[in-house]
Amino acid sequence: MAKKIIMFCRYYVPPIVLLPYQTFQFLYPKLSFQVSRASNHHFHNLKADEIQTHVPIEPKLSSSFITDSEIQYEFAHHAPGVARMNNGSFGCCPASIISDLHQWQLKLLRQPDHFYLNELQNRILESRTVVKDLINAEDVDEVSLVDNVSTAVAIVLQQTAWAFAERKFNKGDAVIMFHCAYGAVKNSIKAYFLRAGGYVIEVPFKFPLNSNEEIIGEFRKALEREKGNGRRVRLAVIDHVTCMPSVVMPVKHLVKICREESVEQVLIDAAHAVGCIDVDMQEIGADFYTSNLYKWFFCPPAVAFLYCRKSVKNSDLQFHHPVVSHEYGNGLAKETGWVGTRDYSPYLVLPSVMEFVNRFEGGVEGIRKMNHDAVVEMGKMLAEAWGTNLGCPPDMCASMIMVGLPACLGISSDDDAIKLWARLCKKFGVEVKIHYQAPKDAEVVPTTGYVRICHQIYNKVDDYYKLRDAINQLVRDGFTCALVINEA
Repeated sequence: MAKKIIMFCRYYVPPIVLLPYQTFQFLYPKLSFQVSRASNHHFHNLKADEIQTHVPIEPKLSSSFITDSEIQYEFAHHAPGVARMNNGSFGCCPASIISDLHQWQLKLLRQPDHFYLNELQNRILESRTVVKDLINAEDVDEVSLVDNVSTAVAIVLQQTAWAFAERKFNKGDAVIMFHCAYGAVKNSIKAYFLRAGGYVIEVPFKFPLNSNEEIIGEFRKALEREKGNGRRVRLAVIDHVTCMPSVVMPVKHLVKICREESVEQVLIDAAHAVGCIDVDMQEIGADFYTSNLYKWFFCPPAVAFLYCRKSVKNSDLQFHHPVVSHEYGNGLAKETGWVGTRDYSPYLVLPSVMEFVNRFEGGVEGIRKMNHDAVVEMGKMLAEAWGTNLGCPPDMCASMIMVGLPACLGISSDDDAIKLWARLCKKFGVEVKIHYQAPKDAEVVPTTGYVRICHQIYNKVDDYYKLRDAINQLVRDGFTCALVINEA
C-alpha cells in the first residue's frame, strides 16, 4: 500500500500541481480575457514547440471596466460558504494571476538553464520598475524584491547588529517603536538589535483612538524623554498600517519628528500598505520602506519589496540579504534577485497585476477608495447592530476597521480572543481577526474585545451580515469565552 502511495505521488501529483493552462481555461473560460493579455505580454517570444500544452482562446474583452460577474469568476476558487473578511492576513490572488504564475513556473521547468541564466534578471527588473513607479521612488535601484516584509526588516536590522559589533553604535543606543508593532518585527529587533547591546523604546497609545494627535503626542513625548536622558536613538520602526489593532498611522508627521529629534534612520513597516493606502516615497521621506504585495495588491504569496533611499544606499552602511549567495557584495537589488535556486515566479507577475488593477475604474486608487468606503459602511452597520463603537474615526482606517464586540462575550485575554475566533470559524464559517484590548492599570472600559474586518473586491454585504448574525446568535445563546475550552 505504501509503495502504491509513493508511486501515485511521484507520477500524478506534479501534473495536478502544475495544472495545464488549457485545462484552466476549460474550467474558467470567461477569465480568458485576462489570461490572454498576460500571455501576449510575457510569452510572445516563446516558440510554438515550447508551448505544446497551451492553446490560447480568443479573449472576450469587456469594452468597459471589469464587471461584477468577472470579479466573481476571478475568485471562484475561494472556499464556498466561507465569509472571508480577513484579507489583511494572507491576501488574495485572482485566477488570471494564478494562471500567469503557472505559466512562469512552466517556462522555468521547460528550460531552467536558459531561464535562470538569460531571462530571470531582466524579468525581475521589469517588476522592480513596476514597484518603483507604483511608490514614486526616485530610482529603480532603490527597490529590491524580497519574499516577505519579515525578510526586508531583517536586512535593515542586520546592519544595525554589525554596527554594534564594529563599534559604530554604542551599547545602550536605542531603537524606538510602538507597542503594537507586529510580533515578527519585535522578534527581529530582539534578535538583531537588543542582542547586540541595543535598547528598545516602546511607545504606547490608548485604544480606541479619536485622532492622530494622540499618536503623535505619545511619540514625541517618548523621544524627548529619552533624548533628555542622553539616549541616542539610532533607528525608528514605524508601522504605516498597524496589524492589531488596525490603524493608519500618521507616518509623514512621525518621520518629520524623527528628523527634528535627530533619529538617524527611519524604517516604515508597511506590510498592509500597497493596494490599501496611498504610498509615495517622496512625500513620506523615510530611509527604508517595505510592503507586502500579496496582501492588498493581488500578487501570489510571497512577494514584497524593500525601498532603500538612495542617500542611505550611498552611505558606508552595508545591506545584504540574510541568505548569502553568489551575488553577495554586488548590491542589494542583485543579492535579493538571486538567493539560490528557487521559484521566483511570484516576483514576475507584477506587470500582469498592474494590468488587472487597471481594469477597475480609477485603477489601484479606485480599488482603495471602494474598499475603504465599503469597510467603513460595514463597520458602522456592525457597531450599530451590536450597540458598540468603532476603534477609530473613518479617516484613520484604510481597507480594515476595528469594531467593538458585545461585552457579554467576556473577552478578557488573548486566549479568549482565540477562542472566539475559533468558534466563528468552525461553527459559522466566518473568517475575521479578534483583538483583546487590555484595560490600562485599573481602568474600567465597556469594550475589551474588537473584531477586525477587511474589505476586498470579492466581498459581498452578505459576508458582514453573516458575521453580524453569528455574534447576535452567540449573545442570544449566552456564549461566554470563560466557559469555552480552547477550540483553536
